[in-house]
Amino acid sequence: MAAPSAPPVPTVRGRRSGRRDDTRLALLFILPASIGLLVFYFWPLVRGIWLSFTSWDLLSPAEFVGLDNYREMVADPVFWNAVRVTLLYVVINIGLQTVVALVIAVLMQRLSRSTLLRSLVLAPYLVSNVVAALVFLWILDFQLGIGNQLLEWVGLERIGFFTSETWAIPTIAMVNVWRHMGYTALLIFAGLQAIPPTTYEAARVDGASEVRTFFGITLPLLRPILGLVLIISVIGSFQVFDTVAVTTNGGPVDASRVLQLYIYDKAFGQFDFGYASALSVAMLLILVVVTFFQYRMTRAGQTDLN
Repeated sequence: MAAPSAPPVPTVRGRRSGRRDDTRLALLFILPASIGLLVFYFWPLVRGIWLSFTSWDLLSPAEFVGLDNYREMVADPVFWNAVRVTLLYVVINIGLQTVVALVIAVLMQRLSRSTLLRSLVLAPYLVSNVVAALVFLWILDFQLGIGNQLLEWVGLERIGFFTSETWAIPTIAMVNVWRHMGYTALLIFAGLQAIPPTTYEAARVDGASEVRTFFGITLPLLRPILGLVLIISVIGSFQVFDTVAVTTNGGPVDASRVLQLYIYDKAFGQFDFGYASALSVAMLLILVVVTFFQYRMTRAGQTDLN
């Protein structure tokens, strides 16, 4: 009786065929997302860049005007004021949000890792920007707001949080810090989980204090996640719009007219879509430059855990 033959060994050609089938399946899965990316991101980007070289009021055909919109933008004092106001907001928002979120994340790691606590920390992020802005607009109202009533009860003068040139941008930043700090804290908390516990044990054996451990171990090892958080936060901060539109609408006297609000006003208030597109391209270039320098300065692509 003949011995049973051995199963056929797959050939290189068969393996390559299997890989091609996997590639086709992968392309099939990413096709819907790719179509959405092209339709809702890439095409509007290309069209926006083209419109920045035109004069278009939405009702008549776009007329090519070359660099006229950019020349007007360079000489536009309102644009430069919007850039200054936006940068002020970004600095205040990023500074407060990062510090508060870092403190919350460290406290969650050291004191409690309860899922319920994480849900409570994330709760403000589930509130829309418009709702959060309306609630704080009522709380901080100069006449009827409970915030100003509390200030008066402790012997301080009332503050026009949304009506003062000095307080408008810091107050808007505070509203957005309240809403986003939980989400940022959870990102940092995830980064803390990646730090090996043996690192802290070695520090305790060497007699390092909590403060020295935080600045000597926690912060350096958190550098990649902090770099990611800063990049995401800066991009989001430059796009602030709804909080400003609901509370101050750019006032008083353009003290809170951020760049995004100025773009909206030019496009849908004055129907100058060509100039609004040029402003949008300028904001895109600012974000690209800021993100590049952030990535290089924070060394977000490197880690000390290896």
